[in-house]
This record gives sequence, C-alpha cells and structure tokens, in this order.
Amino acid sequence: MTMNWYWPTPNGKPPVIALLSVVLPVVVLLLTTSMAGMSYDKLVNAVPRLWNFIQHLWVMPDWAYLPQLGLKMKETVEMTLVATAIALLLSMPLGILAAKNASPHPWIYRITRDLLSFIRALPELVWALVFVSALGLGPLPGVMALALVTVGFMGKFIAESIEVVDSKAVEGLVSTGCSKLQSILYAMLPQAVPDFIGSLLYILDHNLRAASILGLVGAGGIGYDMVMTMRLFNYERIGMIAFSIYVLVTLLDRLSDMFRQRALGGILNVH
Repeated sequence: MTMNWYWPTPNGKPPVIALLSVVLPVVVLLLTTSMAGMSYDKLVNAVPRLWNFIQHLWVMPDWAYLPQLGLKMKETVEMTLVATAIALLLSMPLGILAAKNASPHPWIYRITRDLLSFIRALPELVWALVFVSALGLGPLPGVMALALVTVGFMGKFIAESIEVVDSKAVEGLVSTGCSKLQSILYAMLPQAVPDFIGSLLYILDHNLRAASILGLVGAGGIGYDMVMTMRLFNYERIGMIAFSIYVLVTLLDRLSDMFRQRALGGILNVH
C-alpha cells in the first residue's frame, strides 16, 4: 500500500514561500560556517577535551570557601533585587509615554521609544564598564548597569502591554468625562497587569543571571570569583559556584511561579 502526499495547494506542490523558508536558512548557514569558525573536525575533537574538563569537576569541594561563596551569592541577589526595583520605578512612566495609545504627543512617543532603544542597544557588561570607570569597583556600578538596561527592556514591555489593551473600556471611561490620566490608570493599566507580571518575573530571572557575570569587570557579585576560578582551573570551587547559581536560579523560578499563580488569582495551574 502506497501513500501519496499532496500539499493543500491547487497544483498539489509545496508553495514557493514554504520552500524558500527552508532552503534559504540552510544556504545561509552553509555559507557562514567558515566565517563563524565552525567545522566538523573541530567539534569532534572538542568532545574529548570537554569530557576531560567535566571529569575534573568531580573533586571534593573546597568547604573553606563556603562562607565567602555565601557572601558573594547574597551580594548577587541584593544587586538583582535593588536594580529591578529601581528599574520598575523608572520604567513605568517611560512605558506609558512609549505606548502609542497612552502617550500625550506623537513626538513624546517617538523620543521615548528611541531612548529605550538606545538603552537596550548596549549590554550590561558595557554599561558596567562605564559605571565602573565613573564610580569605581564594587556592586554599585553593577546595580546601576542592571537597572539601566532593565529600564530599556521593561519600558518596552510595559508599552507593548498597554498598546494591546481593549479600547472599549477606555472609550467607556472617556465618554463619562474621565481625563487621559484617569483612563490610563483605571482602564489601560488594569488590563495590562497580567502581561506586566509575566514580563517582570522574566526580567527578574534575567537580572539574576546577568548579575552573576558582572563581576568580570569588577562590578560586584559572584562573577569575579567565577572567572578567576576558571582561569586558575580551581576545580574545587568551580563546581560549587556553578551549583550555587543553579540552585539560586531554580529557587527564583519556583518562587516566581508561586507569585504569578497568586497574583493572577490561580488562573495558571503550575505543576
């Protein structure tokens, strides 16, 4: 028994767009592998070295390093929470101004959008270098860098959440004589709360991981210790740092799920 496959097109053949969407990415990947330094031999030869590195991680942890590790992880969490809180306060008005249906003027909308795009254009490490040169070493430059980049992303998320709200509720308030600010506070923002909560929890998770590497440039957190142990091949501490970051990110993920479930009234059924 033979089965004949036909596309749901007039001629039974796959459409040109479908073929191009598959062929073009493959062609681009093949043409750019040499530019990216990718090769089959290099990948195959890297497997034994990777396995050798993993084997070195199975050593007795350096328990004397545990108090310092705890302090550095505590500093990383504090940087994450403080930076996210600062960004939340700053991004709310910027997000409203960057929403097309909430901004008071098209010029304000465009300027705010461009400002948020400029902030997002540079990663946390670059902003951390800028603040380290101005403020010196320590967690403060890391907090400032995280907060600034978070403002760029959170402001964009808030603006997009406001732009997709149902306009009927807004029109209903406006018809009763409410001002623009009242319609934003009592019609737009309540509808945007679910999307806003999801974005906030995602950004919090991202900031925790970003704060873990800002120590690379002297901006506080566990990043400096992690980089130095990698460079010195201090396997007794590498595993401890990696496991601590994993536990912290997993714990934050579970707490975020619990908070999201409570905040949305138990709509999400998290298992």
